[in-house]
Amino acid sequence: MDCLIHPTYFPNIVHFAAMITSKSVCLEVWDNYQKQSYRNRTEIYGANGKIALTVPVSYSQKNRQLYKNVKIANEDNWQLQHLKSLQSAYSMSPFFEFYIDDLMPLFETKFDFILDLNLRCFEILQDSLQLELNVSESTVFEKDAINKLDFRCLVKRNYKASNLELYTQVFTDKHGFIPNLSILDLLFNEGPNAELYLTRQSINLC
Repeated sequence: MDCLIHPTYFPNIVHFAAMITSKSVCLEVWDNYQKQSYRNRTEIYGANGKIALTVPVSYSQKNRQLYKNVKIANEDNWQLQHLKSLQSAYSMSPFFEFYIDDLMPLFETKFDFILDLNLRCFEILQDSLQLELNVSESTVFEKDAINKLDFRCLVKRNYKASNLELYTQVFTDKHGFIPNLSILDLLFNEGPNAELYLTRQSINLC
């Protein structure tokens, strides 16, 4: 069945697991922006545990803004900071060197809007994972998804991913397995096996 889902910054594993098991994917681009979500945030596994990487945005809660209209606050050199964090966290992972060049345009190109960054991020990741997804973008906002599986709740940071299979992470010996991190964690650690891993996961609807 088709699914409706938010494009996010380096989406977490349940995002891709939901998409890969759907007939087609509709990316929600007509919603109002909400803070405290994965729209501008991803989580990776560093030497001291979970690390949040947040893209700074110019946004006021007082005035509602469409997600597509929210600008990135490019005054801070956030791209270089995020790249250094990834290098520190995953340089020793089995597939880091294999994939990092594919990701470099995301750190070398200036993006004005968070949605544009996230859409480009999704395109690059889809190529890296070699996924053949039937993807479209929403044309209107639907409060209740019509004829689609509604996975928009996955954008919330309080969503609890349960029953994800374990895989080997760089710092598993130090901090144990941390589930549902950025898809980058799976990509850098599992490489070509990432797709098979994703197809085995079961994701709860909203």
